[in-house]
Order: sequence, then C-alpha cells, then structure tokens
Amino acid sequence: MAYTVLIHLMNSDPIVAEMDTLPDPQDQIITVNNPRQRDGKYLHYVEPDVQTVIFPWSRITFIEVMPTEEEDEIVGFIRE
Repeated sequence: MAYTVLIHLMNSDPIVAEMDTLPDPQDQIITVNNPRQRDGKYLHYVEPDVQTVIFPWSRITFIEVMPTEEEDEIVGFIRE
C-alpha cells in the first residue's frame, strides 16, 4: 500500500509525494515517488519526467502521512 505524504523540507514549501513504506528510525534517506507541489504542479528543482527522488533526512523537518480513502470512511462518535 502506498502512502501519500506531505514532506516539509527546510527552507522550502512542503511537497506531496507517495511512499511505498514509511521510513524506519535508522534510515538516513527517504525515497519518494511522484514528487509535486501541493497544487499538483512540477517542482522547479526536479526535472518534469523524474518519478523517484531520494531526500536525506538532514533536509527534512517532518513528514505528514495523509489519510487513505479507507480511513476517510470511518465514522467516529458524533455528539448531538
């Protein structure tokens, strides 16, 4: 299952990408597929036909894992 993530890079706008697996604590790099801006446009520092990018952890502030479609369907408790 691929995870859609929002990656916050140092001194840059966040980017959206997909990851096959979430990174382990001992990883030094992360590998992402289909990197793009939040609005879906190409990243100006990556060639348009590049599909996989490797980032070092030293450039990443934090990563947000976006909910999947399955998680969107879960209904929690609602107060009335």
